[in-house]
Amino acid sequence: KQILVLGLDGAGKTSILHALATNHVKRSMAPTEGFNAICVNTEESQMEFLEIGGNESLRSYWKMYLPKVLLLIYVVDSADHARLPVAKQLLHQLIQNNSTLPVVVLANKQDLEGAYCITDIHDALALSDLGDERKMFLIGTHVAEDGSEISSSMKDAKELIAQLVLEAQ
Repeated sequence: KQILVLGLDGAGKTSILHALATNHVKRSMAPTEGFNAICVNTEESQMEFLEIGGNESLRSYWKMYLPKVLLLIYVVDSADHARLPVAKQLLHQLIQNNSTLPVVVLANKQDLEGAYCITDIHDALALSDLGDERKMFLIGTHVAEDGSEISSSMKDAKELIAQLVLEAQ
């Protein structure tokens, strides 16, 4: 069973996956043209992440993988105000037919000037509308300087994801 990582192109999915896998930061990664799979080992479990690129030509594949996953991680660029409505629409379409799939929304790029705070992201994505039965989490993240250790928010996200995977198995 996999963890699906989705979001618009440029949101930072690959950088986040790299940070989760290595506990170190690597910025300015090339956009994912297709699929990217990464295994992350923790003391309790082995987690398999599947990232699907976020450009328009790849979004049609997103729904095909949803039934097979334990958890959806949805990454948004907190500083890309213009595209948040598109990110919201895609997220709502994705999970409307799956009321129990746990969702972790990572509000990425919190370190950038002009980035929306967590409450603004929550409202912009209308997360309150996504149902009460579902486990839903919203975490602000950022991938800091190259080579540095990951931020405490990334460590928290990693622990939460590991916990949700254990519960879902």
